[in-house]
Amino acid sequence: MPVIFKLAKDIENQIDGFLILVYESGLIFKMAINEYLNNDIISFNKNIAKVTDYERKADELRSEVEKQLYLKTLIPDNRGDVLDILENTDNVIDAMKSTLSSFSVETPKIPPQLNLMYNKLTKSSIESVEWLIKAINSFFREMKTVNCFIDKVTEFEKITDDIAIQLKTEIFEQQFDLSEKMQLRYFADNIEKISDYAEIVGDKLAIYTIKRLV
Repeated sequence: MPVIFKLAKDIENQIDGFLILVYESGLIFKMAINEYLNNDIISFNKNIAKVTDYERKADELRSEVEKQLYLKTLIPDNRGDVLDILENTDNVIDAMKSTLSSFSVETPKIPPQLNLMYNKLTKSSIESVEWLIKAINSFFREMKTVNCFIDKVTEFEKITDDIAIQLKTEIFEQQFDLSEKMQLRYFADNIEKISDYAEIVGDKLAIYTIKRLV
């Protein structure tokens, strides 16, 4: 991390570990949704356990970083920005865990003809998370490139919105019971919201980057 932040090495490592957990949770989330759609419930449950474990570890790392920032950091003017970034990024991994848990509890019956759209929605939503992690890493290491990555977060959030609209339109055009349509839309919304959380962090990151560059 650059000199401007002057973080202790252990704090740098904890932040890096936190971001890795969020990034890898996104990869596992994509696999888990695909497994659910293909009725591979054993693998799906294993990946729920992984994301749950990663979310717990991410919470622990975030809490430890918060403590250490007050004890060791030399960046009191930027401490709040760093903490806000971590706390809001934590919402992203929370959303992934919550969505997988909802699939596990409610076991929605996804019609095979919708599998492709659900997978496309998932891939796009997680793509926004992957670009977010790159943006946060850039914020600490190469601030002048942050906005390029934030633009990609925004781009994929918009793509995710478009896919979600297409999917929900297709859902309501099917000859399903209204209760089935509502449930299918609910799960589409949950997957879509992951990119919304990523965009929220990206917007905050853009503001904090301006503060650092002026």
